[in-house]
Amino acid sequence: MCTATYRQTNQWQGGFQAEVTVRNTSTTTLNGWTVRWTFPNGQTISQVWNGTLTASGSSITIRNVSWNGSLAPNASVTVGFTGTWNGTNAPPTNLTCTSP
Repeated sequence: MCTATYRQTNQWQGGFQAEVTVRNTSTTTLNGWTVRWTFPNGQTISQVWNGTLTASGSSITIRNVSWNGSLAPNASVTVGFTGTWNGTNAPPTNLTCTSP
């Protein structure tokens, strides 16, 4: 079991930087994780680090990369990204974290 938290770290006209922290909340080691969310205002991600991005419209999926998929109990990893916005840059909805 894992949790994910979203935090915007910077914003400028038309762009932003944010991060998602994934934490292992189980008592056993996680072997892989996936974070999903929906951007409410059509934001897009242009660059991501520490994760693998799949985007379909406003639906975002980020999976671990080979070197950060194994998380010990209570350990965490942070995925960073930059993106674009137009009009409003509200935080994502339906933020979830799952592990196989």
